[in-house]
Amino acid sequence: MTTMHDLHREFAPPEPLRGAIRCFWHTRRADHGPSFEIIPDGYAEIIFYFGSCYLDGKALPSPFLMGLLNQPLHLTTDGVLDVIGIRCYPWTVFDLLGLPPDKDGLRVFEHPVAVLQPALQACVAEGRIEDAVALLADYFSGAQPTAVDPTLFKAGAAMLEARGVMPVSEVAAAAHATVRTLERKFKQSSGHTVKDVSGLMRFEQARNRLWTEPDANLAELAQALGYTDQSHLSREFKRYSGMTPAAFARKRRP
Repeated sequence: MTTMHDLHREFAPPEPLRGAIRCFWHTRRADHGPSFEIIPDGYAEIIFYFGSCYLDGKALPSPFLMGLLNQPLHLTTDGVLDVIGIRCYPWTVFDLLGLPPDKDGLRVFEHPVAVLQPALQACVAEGRIEDAVALLADYFSGAQPTAVDPTLFKAGAAMLEARGVMPVSEVAAAAHATVRTLERKFKQSSGHTVKDVSGLMRFEQARNRLWTEPDANLAELAQALGYTDQSHLSREFKRYSGMTPAAFARKRRP
Protein backbone atom coordinates (compact mmCIF):
# COMPACT_ATOMS: atom_id res chain seq x y z
CA MET A 1 0.00 0.00 0.00
CA THR A 2 2.40 2.65 -1.24
CA THR A 3 1.40 6.20 -0.29
CA MET A 4 4.80 7.96 -0.10
CA HIS A 5 4.39 9.78 3.23
CA ASP A 6 6.94 11.14 5.67
CA LEU A 7 5.82 9.33 8.84
CA HIS A 8 6.62 5.81 7.74
CA ARG A 9 8.53 3.02 9.51
CA GLU A 10 9.28 -0.55 8.52
CA PHE A 11 10.04 -3.55 10.73
CA ALA A 12 11.70 -6.82 9.71
CA PRO A 13 9.69 -9.99 10.43
CA PRO A 14 11.03 -12.82 12.61
CA GLU A 15 13.22 -15.28 10.72
CA PRO A 16 10.54 -18.03 10.41
CA LEU A 17 8.21 -15.59 8.63
CA ARG A 18 10.69 -14.09 6.18
CA GLY A 19 9.79 -16.48 3.39
CA ALA A 20 6.21 -15.18 3.44
CA ILE A 21 6.38 -11.62 4.81
CA ARG A 22 8.64 -8.86 3.46
CA CYS A 23 8.08 -6.52 6.39
CA PHE A 24 5.62 -4.96 8.82
CA TRP A 25 5.13 -1.20 8.54
CA HIS A 26 3.38 1.78 10.09
CA THR A 27 2.30 5.01 8.42
CA ARG A 28 0.51 8.02 9.90
CA ARG A 29 -1.42 10.40 7.68
CA ALA A 30 -2.14 13.81 9.17
CA ASP A 31 -2.73 17.16 7.50
CA HIS A 32 -2.35 15.67 4.02
CA GLY A 33 -5.92 16.32 2.90
CA PRO A 34 -8.94 13.99 2.80
CA SER A 35 -7.99 11.93 -0.25
CA PHE A 36 -4.92 9.88 -1.03
CA GLU A 37 -3.71 7.61 -3.79
CA ILE A 38 -2.44 4.05 -3.48
CA ILE A 39 0.16 3.38 -6.16
CA PRO A 40 0.62 -0.16 -7.53
CA ASP A 41 3.68 -2.15 -6.52
CA GLY A 42 4.80 -5.77 -6.47
CA TYR A 43 3.41 -6.72 -3.05
CA ALA A 44 0.12 -7.77 -1.46
CA GLU A 45 -0.63 -6.28 1.95
CA ILE A 46 -2.86 -7.02 4.91
CA ILE A 47 -4.04 -3.63 6.14
CA PHE A 48 -5.17 -2.64 9.65
CA TYR A 49 -6.18 0.98 10.07
CA PHE A 50 -7.16 3.25 12.95
CA GLY A 51 -9.26 6.28 12.11
CA SER A 52 -11.45 6.40 9.02
CA CYS A 53 -10.84 5.01 5.55
CA TYR A 54 -13.34 5.03 2.69
CA LEU A 55 -13.55 3.65 -0.82
CA ASP A 56 -16.17 5.32 -3.01
CA GLY A 57 -17.73 6.82 0.11
CA LYS A 58 -18.10 3.47 1.91
CA ALA A 59 -16.13 2.70 5.08
CA LEU A 60 -13.70 -0.16 4.71
CA PRO A 61 -13.43 -2.82 7.41
CA SER A 62 -10.19 -3.34 9.27
CA PRO A 63 -8.36 -5.44 8.30
CA PHE A 64 -8.70 -5.66 4.54
CA LEU A 65 -6.42 -7.07 1.87
CA MET A 66 -4.72 -4.84 -0.68
CA GLY A 67 -3.77 -7.18 -3.50
CA LEU A 68 -1.86 -6.37 -6.64
CA LEU A 69 -3.21 -3.28 -8.40
CA ASN A 70 -3.03 -2.54 -12.11
CA GLN A 71 -3.88 1.14 -11.65
CA PRO A 72 -3.92 3.66 -8.79
CA LEU A 73 -6.64 3.36 -6.16
CA HIS A 74 -8.10 6.43 -4.47
CA LEU A 75 -9.18 6.31 -0.83
CA THR A 76 -10.39 9.03 1.52
CA THR A 77 -10.22 9.78 5.22
CA ASP A 78 -11.68 12.49 7.42
CA GLY A 79 -8.95 12.89 10.03
CA VAL A 80 -5.72 11.42 11.30
CA LEU A 81 -5.22 7.94 9.89
CA ASP A 82 -2.80 5.36 11.28
CA VAL A 83 -2.11 2.28 9.18
CA ILE A 84 -0.25 -0.88 10.13
CA GLY A 85 0.48 -3.15 7.20
CA ILE A 86 1.86 -6.63 6.66
CA ARG A 87 3.68 -6.56 3.34
CA CYS A 88 3.58 -10.03 1.81
CA TYR A 89 4.83 -11.58 -1.37
CA PRO A 90 1.91 -12.10 -3.76
CA TRP A 91 2.71 -15.81 -4.02
CA THR A 92 2.49 -16.27 -0.21
CA VAL A 93 -0.26 -13.97 1.10
CA PHE A 94 -3.22 -16.25 0.37
CA ASP A 95 -1.55 -19.30 1.94
CA LEU A 96 -0.64 -17.15 4.94
CA LEU A 97 -4.30 -16.26 5.43
CA GLY A 98 -5.71 -19.59 4.29
CA LEU A 99 -7.78 -17.89 1.57
CA PRO A 100 -8.32 -18.86 -2.08
CA PRO A 101 -6.34 -16.65 -4.47
CA ASP A 102 -7.96 -14.06 -6.70
CA LYS A 103 -7.04 -10.99 -8.74
CA ASP A 104 -9.08 -8.44 -6.79
CA GLY A 105 -7.06 -5.31 -6.11
CA LEU A 106 -8.83 -4.63 -2.81
CA ARG A 107 -10.46 -7.53 -1.02
CA VAL A 108 -12.69 -7.50 2.06
CA PHE A 109 -12.36 -10.75 3.98
CA GLU A 110 -13.24 -12.36 7.30
CA HIS A 111 -10.37 -13.91 9.24
CA PRO A 112 -9.50 -14.70 12.89
CA VAL A 113 -6.63 -12.17 12.74
CA ALA A 114 -9.29 -9.43 13.01
CA VAL A 115 -9.52 -10.23 16.73
CA LEU A 116 -6.29 -8.23 17.15
CA GLN A 117 -7.93 -4.95 16.08
CA PRO A 118 -8.74 -3.66 19.65
CA ALA A 119 -5.29 -4.53 21.02
CA LEU A 120 -3.57 -2.97 18.01
CA GLN A 121 -5.71 0.15 18.36
CA ALA A 122 -4.68 0.49 22.01
CA CYS A 123 -1.02 0.20 21.07
CA VAL A 124 -1.34 2.80 18.33
CA ALA A 125 -3.24 5.21 20.60
CA GLU A 126 -0.41 5.00 23.13
CA GLY A 127 2.33 5.30 20.51
CA ARG A 128 3.55 1.72 21.08
CA ILE A 129 3.99 0.80 17.44
CA GLU A 130 6.70 -1.78 18.17
CA ASP A 131 4.29 -3.56 20.51
CA ALA A 132 1.61 -3.59 17.81
CA VAL A 133 4.06 -5.12 15.35
CA ALA A 134 5.10 -7.71 17.95
CA LEU A 135 1.45 -8.74 18.38
CA LEU A 136 1.12 -9.36 14.65
CA ALA A 137 4.44 -11.19 14.45
CA ASP A 138 3.43 -13.44 17.36
CA TYR A 139 0.07 -14.15 15.77
CA PHE A 140 1.45 -15.23 12.42
CA SER A 141 4.33 -17.12 14.00
CA GLY A 142 1.85 -19.05 16.16
CA ALA A 143 -0.44 -19.67 13.21
CA GLN A 144 2.32 -21.79 11.63
CA PRO A 145 1.73 -20.69 8.03
CA THR A 146 2.18 -23.23 5.30
CA ALA A 147 5.80 -23.44 4.16
CA VAL A 148 6.41 -21.69 0.87
CA ASP A 149 6.51 -24.10 -2.06
CA PRO A 150 10.24 -24.56 -2.96
CA THR A 151 9.56 -23.75 -6.62
CA LEU A 152 7.78 -20.52 -5.70
CA PHE A 153 10.44 -19.64 -3.13
CA LYS A 154 13.24 -19.98 -5.69
CA ALA A 155 11.26 -18.19 -8.39
CA GLY A 156 10.37 -15.34 -6.05
CA ALA A 157 13.97 -14.96 -4.88
CA ALA A 158 15.15 -14.74 -8.48
CA MET A 159 12.48 -12.18 -9.39
CA LEU A 160 13.25 -10.05 -6.35
CA GLU A 161 16.98 -10.12 -7.01
CA ALA A 162 16.40 -9.13 -10.63
CA ARG A 163 13.78 -6.55 -9.54
CA GLY A 164 11.38 -7.86 -12.16
CA VAL A 165 13.89 -7.62 -14.99
CA MET A 166 14.01 -11.34 -15.86
CA PRO A 167 12.21 -13.26 -18.62
CA VAL A 168 9.78 -15.94 -17.48
CA SER A 169 11.98 -18.65 -18.99
CA GLU A 170 14.92 -17.53 -16.83
CA VAL A 171 12.73 -17.37 -13.72
CA ALA A 172 11.65 -20.96 -14.41
CA ALA A 173 15.27 -22.03 -14.87
CA ALA A 174 16.22 -20.41 -11.55
CA ALA A 175 13.37 -22.33 -9.90
CA HIS A 176 14.41 -25.62 -11.59
CA ALA A 177 10.96 -25.89 -13.16
CA THR A 178 9.40 -25.77 -16.59
CA VAL A 179 7.66 -22.57 -17.60
CA ARG A 180 4.34 -24.42 -17.63
CA THR A 181 4.81 -25.77 -14.09
CA LEU A 182 5.94 -22.41 -12.76
CA GLU A 183 3.03 -20.53 -14.32
CA ARG A 184 0.55 -23.07 -12.96
CA LYS A 185 1.93 -22.84 -9.42
CA PHE A 186 2.14 -19.05 -9.60
CA LYS A 187 -1.45 -18.71 -10.74
CA GLN A 188 -2.66 -21.15 -8.07
CA SER A 189 -0.85 -19.28 -5.29
CA SER A 190 -1.32 -15.64 -6.29
CA GLY A 191 -4.04 -15.47 -8.92
CA HIS A 192 -1.53 -13.77 -11.22
CA THR A 193 1.05 -14.77 -13.80
CA VAL A 194 4.80 -14.39 -13.41
CA LYS A 195 4.68 -11.66 -16.06
CA ASP A 196 2.00 -9.75 -14.11
CA VAL A 197 4.13 -9.63 -10.98
CA SER A 198 7.39 -8.96 -12.82
CA GLY A 199 5.79 -6.01 -14.60
CA LEU A 200 4.71 -4.49 -11.28
CA MET A 201 8.16 -5.06 -9.75
CA ARG A 202 9.80 -3.29 -12.68
CA PHE A 203 7.33 -0.41 -12.56
CA GLU A 204 8.05 -0.06 -8.83
CA GLN A 205 11.76 0.33 -9.57
CA ALA A 206 11.05 3.04 -12.15
CA ARG A 207 8.66 4.86 -9.84
CA ASN A 208 11.06 4.76 -6.88
CA ARG A 209 13.92 6.02 -9.02
CA LEU A 210 11.90 8.98 -10.33
CA TRP A 211 10.59 9.69 -6.83
CA THR A 212 14.13 10.21 -5.54
CA GLU A 213 15.71 11.40 -8.82
CA PRO A 214 13.08 13.26 -10.87
CA ASP A 215 15.76 14.52 -13.26
CA ALA A 216 16.90 10.99 -14.19
CA ASN A 217 17.37 10.39 -17.90
CA LEU A 218 14.36 8.35 -19.05
CA ALA A 219 16.13 6.64 -21.93
CA GLU A 220 18.90 5.47 -19.60
CA LEU A 221 16.34 4.40 -16.99
CA ALA A 222 14.45 2.37 -19.59
CA GLN A 223 17.64 0.60 -20.61
CA ALA A 224 18.70 -0.08 -17.01
CA LEU A 225 15.33 -1.66 -16.19
CA GLY A 226 15.15 -3.84 -19.28
CA TYR A 227 12.44 -1.99 -21.18
CA THR A 228 12.69 -2.15 -24.96
CA ASP A 229 13.04 1.61 -25.19
CA GLN A 230 11.80 4.84 -23.60
CA SER A 231 8.41 4.50 -25.28
CA HIS A 232 7.97 1.06 -23.73
CA LEU A 233 8.78 2.52 -20.30
CA SER A 234 6.29 5.34 -20.84
CA ARG A 235 3.48 2.97 -21.86
CA GLU A 236 4.00 0.64 -18.91
CA PHE A 237 4.44 3.51 -16.45
CA LYS A 238 1.22 5.17 -17.60
CA ARG A 239 -0.58 1.83 -17.45
CA TYR A 240 0.13 1.45 -13.74
CA SER A 241 0.25 5.07 -12.56
CA GLY A 242 -2.15 6.89 -14.86
CA MET A 243 0.57 9.29 -16.00
CA THR A 244 3.75 9.22 -18.04
CA PRO A 245 7.13 9.02 -16.27
CA ALA A 246 7.88 12.55 -17.49
CA ALA A 247 4.68 13.87 -15.88
CA PHE A 248 5.41 11.95 -12.67
CA ALA A 249 8.91 13.44 -12.54
CA ARG A 250 7.59 16.96 -13.08
CA LYS A 251 5.31 16.61 -10.07
CA ARG A 252 8.33 15.66 -7.95
CA ARG A 253 10.48 18.63 -8.96
CA PRO A 254 10.44 21.65 -6.61
